[in-house]
Amino acid sequence: MKRKAKKLPASKSAEEVENSDPSSHGEEEEDEEELPTPSKATKTEDHASEESVPRPQKLSKGELYKPPTAEELHQLKEAESLFHCNLLKMQMEELLKEVVLSERRKRLVDSFIMKIKALLQNVPQTREVELNDHSWISEGVKVPFLWVPKTTKGKFHMAPPASVSLVGSYPLGTCTKPSVSVDLSVIMPPAVLHPKDVLNQRYPRKRALYLAGLAQHLRSSPEIGTLRYSCLHGNRLRPLLLLTPPGKDSNSLTVKIHVYPPPGFFKPSLFHPKRNNVRTHWYTGLEAPQPDAVGPPTPHYNSSLLGDVLPKAHLQFLSAISAQCSAFGEAVALLKVWLRQRQLDRGAGCFSGFVGSMLVAYLLSSHRVSNSMTAYQLLRNSLHFLASTDLTKNGITLAKNPDSKPTLHEFHSTFQVVFVDPSGYLNLCADMTANTYKQVQNEASLSLQFWDDPTVDGFQALLMTPKPLIRTCDHVFQLHGLVKLQASCKKLNLLGELMDHGGDYVLTALPFILSLLQLGLGKRIHLLTHSLTADPEWSVDSEPPKHKDQTPLSFGLLLNPEHSSSVLERGPPADSPEAAEFRQLWGPRAELRRFQDGAITEAVLWGGSSACQKRLVPREIITHLLQLHADIPESCVRYVGGLFDDVIKIGRRSCSTGEEESLKVVQSFDDLSRKLWQLEDLPLSITSVQAAHPALRYTQVFPPVPQKLDYSFFEQDKQSRALVPHKDKPCPVFIPPLQVICHMEGSGKWPHERLAIRHVKAAFHIRLGELLRKQHMYTCSTTPTHVDVYKDGLIFRIQVAYHREPQVLRESIGPDGLLRYRDNEEAQALEMETLHRPYLTSTLHGYQLQQQHPSFGVTCRLAKRWLAAQLFSDEVDEDAADLLVASLFLQPVPFTPPSSPQVGFLRFLHLLSSFDWKNCPLVVNFNSQLTASDYVEIKNNFIASRESLPVMFIATPKDKKVSIWTKQGPSVQMLQRLIVVASESLRVLEAQLLDPSQNQDVRVALRPPLDMYDVLIHLNPKYVPLLDQAVDPPHITFSRGTVPGSAPSTRGLLPVIDFNPVSLYLAELRDAFGHLALFFCDPYGGTVIAVLWKPQAFKAQPFKTSQMSARCVEVSGDEAHSLPNVEAILEDFRIMGDALVRKVEPRMENWVV
Repeated sequence: MKRKAKKLPASKSAEEVENSDPSSHGEEEEDEEELPTPSKATKTEDHASEESVPRPQKLSKGELYKPPTAEELHQLKEAESLFHCNLLKMQMEELLKEVVLSERRKRLVDSFIMKIKALLQNVPQTREVELNDHSWISEGVKVPFLWVPKTTKGKFHMAPPASVSLVGSYPLGTCTKPSVSVDLSVIMPPAVLHPKDVLNQRYPRKRALYLAGLAQHLRSSPEIGTLRYSCLHGNRLRPLLLLTPPGKDSNSLTVKIHVYPPPGFFKPSLFHPKRNNVRTHWYTGLEAPQPDAVGPPTPHYNSSLLGDVLPKAHLQFLSAISAQCSAFGEAVALLKVWLRQRQLDRGAGCFSGFVGSMLVAYLLSSHRVSNSMTAYQLLRNSLHFLASTDLTKNGITLAKNPDSKPTLHEFHSTFQVVFVDPSGYLNLCADMTANTYKQVQNEASLSLQFWDDPTVDGFQALLMTPKPLIRTCDHVFQLHGLVKLQASCKKLNLLGELMDHGGDYVLTALPFILSLLQLGLGKRIHLLTHSLTADPEWSVDSEPPKHKDQTPLSFGLLLNPEHSSSVLERGPPADSPEAAEFRQLWGPRAELRRFQDGAITEAVLWGGSSACQKRLVPREIITHLLQLHADIPESCVRYVGGLFDDVIKIGRRSCSTGEEESLKVVQSFDDLSRKLWQLEDLPLSITSVQAAHPALRYTQVFPPVPQKLDYSFFEQDKQSRALVPHKDKPCPVFIPPLQVICHMEGSGKWPHERLAIRHVKAAFHIRLGELLRKQHMYTCSTTPTHVDVYKDGLIFRIQVAYHREPQVLRESIGPDGLLRYRDNEEAQALEMETLHRPYLTSTLHGYQLQQQHPSFGVTCRLAKRWLAAQLFSDEVDEDAADLLVASLFLQPVPFTPPSSPQVGFLRFLHLLSSFDWKNCPLVVNFNSQLTASDYVEIKNNFIASRESLPVMFIATPKDKKVSIWTKQGPSVQMLQRLIVVASESLRVLEAQLLDPSQNQDVRVALRPPLDMYDVLIHLNPKYVPLLDQAVDPPHITFSRGTVPGSAPSTRGLLPVIDFNPVSLYLAELRDAFGHLALFFCDPYGGTVIAVLWKPQAFKAQPFKTSQMSARCVEVSGDEAHSLPNVEAILEDFRIMGDALVRKVEPRMENWVV
């Protein structure tokens, strides 16, 4: 029997095949021919000069072995750091080869530009009409402008452009792939404009009309592929016309046509940031109170118009800088890649590539960096400048003579971020919010932190890892129904700002919303950022989209875990001047409170009793402030911070995600540990009591909850008085044993033979049980291997350990009578159980993880719930999963450590799907024990022994060479499937979390696809004890032998321990048929066991009577072969499961006989 081969979709290559330049080969040949050949004369000269060659000197033993001097140590250290920097530098050089335009692409661009220029020279001239008369435009073309207000003075006519030229990054040599866009400047003829067109949107409207005329002229040309409108960085006052070539090259190139006024037509002084160019009476339609009333300044409107006046001057300035510094273009290209990966270079108020070019030019022109620096050095210095310079407070200028121009103080009074261009009038960051610049600063600071860290792949983190908002920020929320922001502008009295932004109420209200939330969230967050509204694009035959049709505004919070979950906002004393401001900010939620220190202060108390509710306190703050101050109802706020909580909630009606239950388990263990230490009358003293269970490090998916038992539900063993399941009732509640390792002190009385050691350990178990029963009244059950203690409704399984036992298990006597040591699975399993797992538990529970990052445990639980739901829990066990999550907290670059379970889980999926498991070890550096040399050693050992190592290799300070946590799995095939499923789950979840139009069901990422399996064994829910923990728990419920109330802390009958029919049945299936099939099941309430036949097991084998288990005989000619008896195997599945199995469903569409 074979499985049908399924076709995999052919993936398209992300790399573009570029034609090589044939001329380069000729140049190399010429270089080789020019190399001089040595002659006899040169040989004689060389021989004569040998005497001047320095000879090696013999050093004395003292000189040879003397310690290095301070200077030599400095040189060694410098060489070490330079090696790391040089590696990063070489990687950047290779990246530049990939992102710069190839010669073929440049020829395509030049050819298309020439065709466009030729077409633009033939633009027809039209008669002069009123500015509001659009009758000359055909019906198939719309004007890319929102005419609000509808009327304005002025006349317009279409005429051929005065000139057409390239501007922007392409002529400068800083244009990069993959999305190649070329800026084309089209200068309007002077006759179209009037010197007073700067007033009341006359120039922007003429600009839009001229673009519509160009679109009307170009749309009929076969040389043009598609025509679409857009606007520059989301600014509706600066529309663009986007052109693409026809045919197969349409996706590889976009030409942006910018319409500009003639050089010198408008004086820059007309656009002073304190000047008004939009009259209030014109915009509102109301009579001016005074005939000479001007109105408030319009700095953003002025900068929009001034941006059209200066492109040629900016290009000349940057070209001059580029001519002086050969690495300028490469440095700008690298900076663009850095910005692109962080989604900072596009949209309204972005830190565009043009601003990045000007920043590098500023550093060069101000001599902060040298013209001889490499692109690597320029990028580093640019990031250092961004990280250390706050342009929201200390703006910078490129102007040479700023005396006669607006001062930086004037710019700061009208803009949040200030970076003045060489003219001295234009703020390059006019539309940028302070929060966006703070995000740029934060990203630059993070990049510098790991730049020189030899333990981090700096190149991958710096330039190759994308940082979308949903994976960067801990919490994300969206504002939809943007039309509500009109009411916000009215309530906040933003008429002047609304005129300044051309009626764009979204961009008008955004800075005020950000400052309001920043004030309200305060020390709860490290950073408040927002997505940059994407540049809209629409067809030339469509009306421009309205402001309310924009995509929802997305905001991100980087939480401060120390304060983010606090339910109390303590304000100033009641009699202080700040009290009025506090009451104004919080409105009716503010109240006077007396505190334990006797102080009476203003305060706000937020709701939330459990940890998962307290995590959402920022949501309550945000919705309250937006409703109170901006008239934005809660229905318009979509907060994405706790959507995964339902997946790991404890019980159906509980509002807890298990943190409180985990804490109670740990506290109960701590109490038991103290009592074990204090036990008297033990033959040997206890040296350590260590936890060895995920619940004791806060990472158990569903931590055990103490249950009060209904004794009438069970039968009772007459001898031990322990409860046992009743055969006619549903499976009782599942109570897992929590493993505790108890190390006894060393002594010469310990035996040296393995069986004798086990007998001594059994005696210790008996003694421990007796003492705990006698001194603390605990119910105990003793076995040779452990003692179960019933305490606080929980079962603690105490196992005595002797530190030399693994070594004894490795000892054997050879035929020659000599003692030999040979590793074996039994010794490895015992070491794992008594040494490695307790160490891992104490480390994960320690300060660096759970104590410092409260979201670590919940993130682990979400990750393991996903693994179990997708049927991977047997491939990636709990310990390995915890290590994977730990790596996200200990080495989070290029991110910060997760401060919410949501972002931690998304990064876990990204780690699984994107990490290079084949070529790289995953290093988990607990307590920073591993040094740079350790990383090199781990990498070298990994490369040397790759074929014999696990496919998923995880190294820790105690395990650098073997990866003991993944030795048993996953296999190569299962890892490949794990990567595919993780990638798809991440795609689905990120789309759901950011798209309000999609169905908000995060459980879809936890529902496994079952169509690939050969057999499905459906289980009876009555005998699935963890049914309530299923991804989709059924509506029907069963009594599990519990009643409401608190479990007894001592005494009580011993409950049914570790009884799960599903896991027992699964173990029997694997034992009986593991050579024929793989078995998969969700251990947390799964009601289906999926079976996958092993293809090799169904090959015909020679008939042998000793190998006929689950096989049948087939005779062909004189030969007899045996094959698996599928019908009998399926019947055995049903018989072995008995009442547990409801149905066995063969999926024969996947079989080929």
